[in-house]
Amino acid sequence: MTLSEVTDAFVRSIDIHGVLPQQEPFVMVGSLVHFALDSSTTETRVAADNLFVEDGCFSAFGMMENIAQTCAARIGFYNKYILLRPVEIGYIGAVREFEVFGLAEAGSVITTTVDVEEEIFGMTLARATVRCGEKVLATARIKLAVKNAA
Repeated sequence: MTLSEVTDAFVRSIDIHGVLPQQEPFVMVGSLVHFALDSSTTETRVAADNLFVEDGCFSAFGMMENIAQTCAARIGFYNKYILLRPVEIGYIGAVREFEVFGLAEAGSVITTTVDVEEEIFGMTLARATVRCGEKVLATARIKLAVKNAA
């Protein structure tokens, strides 16, 4: 598949488990809904029994993991469908400017977008935004490294 052949319909149809190194019960994203080299988006319905739901709300820790896994889904999709390589394990190198403006209630759907600011030598610097509807719940800048990057 080439980048020009990637459609949001195709991206929505894939099983998120196939592009993430994480597996249940630690999967914090529901589906990849958009992929581009410079931006990707996931949607997640917050389950009441999610490990990071506290007092009926998805915690800040959960949103941070959701941001990291949105980055992982982007890298996993690119490796699996564009480069035809296995999904690689990534590591969070740094989180900066993480701000939480609200929490999503269990049962609600959050949308997380990661915009790549820079990518070099297996390192990615991105800006992330978590929303519930139109309301921004959290923002962050995150630096990730891929273990087996060439």
